[in-house]
Amino acid sequence: MRNNNKALVALSLATLSLGTAASASAATLDEVKERGELHCGVNVGLAGFSSSDEDGTWQGLDVETCRAVSSAIFGDPEKVAFTPLTAKERFTALQSGEIDVLSRNTTWTATRDNSLGLNFTATTFYDGQGFMVDKELGIESLEDLNGASICIQSGTTHELNLADYFPSRNIDIKTVTFDTPDQTAQGFASGRCDVLTSDTSQLSALRLQLPEPDSVEILTELISKEPLGPVVRQGDDQWFNIIKWTIFAMVNAEEMGVNSDNVDEMKQDPPNPGVARLLGVDGTYGEQLGLGNDWAYNIISQVGNYGEVFARTVGEDSPLGISRGMNALWNEGGILYAPPVR
Repeated sequence: MRNNNKALVALSLATLSLGTAASASAATLDEVKERGELHCGVNVGLAGFSSSDEDGTWQGLDVETCRAVSSAIFGDPEKVAFTPLTAKERFTALQSGEIDVLSRNTTWTATRDNSLGLNFTATTFYDGQGFMVDKELGIESLEDLNGASICIQSGTTHELNLADYFPSRNIDIKTVTFDTPDQTAQGFASGRCDVLTSDTSQLSALRLQLPEPDSVEILTELISKEPLGPVVRQGDDQWFNIIKWTIFAMVNAEEMGVNSDNVDEMKQDPPNPGVARLLGVDGTYGEQLGLGNDWAYNIISQVGNYGEVFARTVGEDSPLGISRGMNALWNEGGILYAPPVR
């Protein structure tokens, strides 16, 4: 009888534990729905990724990611409040609950993923740390930087990358640190340093802010891998899955040829079972996330697939004109890949 009682107690505790976990895992989604808007942390101002125009409208790849999440939840891409954050502020804002998701050109690293109580969800832009120099200096490779001063933003992985790379090659450099990307670009433009270093995507954006953009060039050599993507707090698997699968839906849509122009036609008459599952015609994949089964349809119709967002924010239809490169689909020469909806 004692063994039976012990078994019943254990079963009750396990049930209670599962119930508590289920309640906790739904917390962020419930809070966002009750509040009526998503709180998204973005960069204070980085062209192509997150910047505010003259009317106060936020634009960029990271901004569109948050709008896509809003579409998935509310069926409306505009139910988002954007909070501009510096590199030093970003993780604290997420940890404290000030924001629901951080979508701010943030590099996925072991320390950040494992020791801050945070989870990186998926990569939205594959990047690497590069260097921008004045063409008149005649610098052709990183070996030519011996004795150079380098402008760099504090609180980023770039500082550690410099410490890893240059001393091991007996290249002597001096760093000049700044708090924001704009300050870093201004320091470079005013001659406080010889070289500006950052992710190559950020260098492309900062280059446009210089008085004479054509007077500088970005070296082809990279010294790091910089996978950028949204971050959430640990302990909420449902919310983690919603952010992750929002991105996966956009990537899968591009691969399947589904875009904002043809999504209604595709939903009305799906050309294959994969499209039917993605657009909610078949299956309950939205319900599995705690959303409506039209979650991916709303994302694509209101925000677009990954290729559309890339083109208008950082790609061929934007001032940055960044090529797809590694960010092309896996079957088009890149490494972009999403698990299937099935």
